[in-house]
Amino acid sequence: MSKRSKRYRENLAKVDRLRTYSVREAIETIKSFTPAKFDETVELHMRLGIDPRQADQQVRSTVMLPAGTGKRVRILAFAEGEAARLAQEAGADYVGTDEYIQKIQEGWLDFDVAVAVPQVMGKIGRLGRILGPRGLMPNPRAGTVVPPEDLGRTIQELRQGRVEFRADRTGNLHIPVGKVSFTTEQLMQNIAAAVSAVVRARPAAVKGQYIRRVALTSTMNPGVTVDTVEAQNLRVL
Repeated sequence: MSKRSKRYRENLAKVDRLRTYSVREAIETIKSFTPAKFDETVELHMRLGIDPRQADQQVRSTVMLPAGTGKRVRILAFAEGEAARLAQEAGADYVGTDEYIQKIQEGWLDFDVAVAVPQVMGKIGRLGRILGPRGLMPNPRAGTVVPPEDLGRTIQELRQGRVEFRADRTGNLHIPVGKVSFTTEQLMQNIAAAVSAVVRARPAAVKGQYIRRVALTSTMNPGVTVDTVEAQNLRVL
């Protein structure tokens, strides 16, 4: 186990590990931490009462964060012809198919999200083994495989703060909800939207308690346990 930094240990001392915090208290605790040398991402972590081995208990969806992510998203659009023109007009950073398929196969991955139109999925299917494990493969369930007429709107939403979430193999979710530099109110709005989206994504097959644990953290800091009931009752302002 790696040795924790002095800054991490000092910040950990500010967290009462035996209590649960309100969402506002958790945010303000994170904001009180001695900062890193960059604007850290605030992350929402949730332990779900699902069996991720079961196909009917998968949790995967998207959420529009009202205050955005605080990060400039680099978007790759797999599109040709008229769809490529629409993607360029919408502001995609990279647009094309064959050129980018080859670049990715050679190790290029300088983008944050990829979108595609159905017409080119036959071409890019071979990239699944590279992009899939990294969460970068376009997928209809994630809203990143869309018809040409929806391509512009999708790219704009991704730019404005739409993020995908997906439960990992241990049944946990990790969702970026902004930056430490955001105001408390901005972070609360984003957290409310994210939790609501997770609740809406509850699989019908899941019985019993769905959201078992909620915590907030920032990139280089310890987590702060949040009251799960209060988190689920937050509303977007």
